[in-house]
Amino acid sequence: MMRRLALALAAVAMVSAAQAAPAPTVKITSLAQLPTPLPLPYDEAANPHIQVAAAKAQAKREHKLLLIDLGGNWCPDCRLLAALMREPEVAAFVQAHYVVVTVDVGHMTKNLDIPAHWGVHFVTGVPSLLVVDARDKLLNEGHTTALSDARHMSPQALADYLARWA
Repeated sequence: MMRRLALALAAVAMVSAAQAAPAPTVKITSLAQLPTPLPLPYDEAANPHIQVAAAKAQAKREHKLLLIDLGGNWCPDCRLLAALMREPEVAAFVQAHYVVVTVDVGHMTKNLDIPAHWGVHFVTGVPSLLVVDARDKLLNEGHTTALSDARHMSPQALADYLARWA
């Protein structure tokens, strides 16, 4: 019985991997190679509800996934991810598959109703990414904080994560 369960889980993983878009090949090998200063991607004065609604409508129109990037400008991992997403090969990939919206969550103290809409009631680290499909389904459930330690990952590993859901 355990063997059958393991085989079934392996088959699901293979189907999921087969459906994922191939990751872009990142030219830099270290996050230290990113241009500085690192971007400040989160607009602390923005209305995230309006931004998310607009991005959601755009994603649906363009047959793309919605990528909600929850974080804060104080967070080095958030800023590194934002810089990597500006690298030409990663930017082209992201633009082809996602509509991205950034939401400032402060120090996990504000705008938390945005992730709560998709059942994420505790943002335990940032950046937290929500990948949402056209049916308003969270695709990366259980993996939203996987990049909260981005500074210890390779540029290719970060790109691979983005490709995993596309």
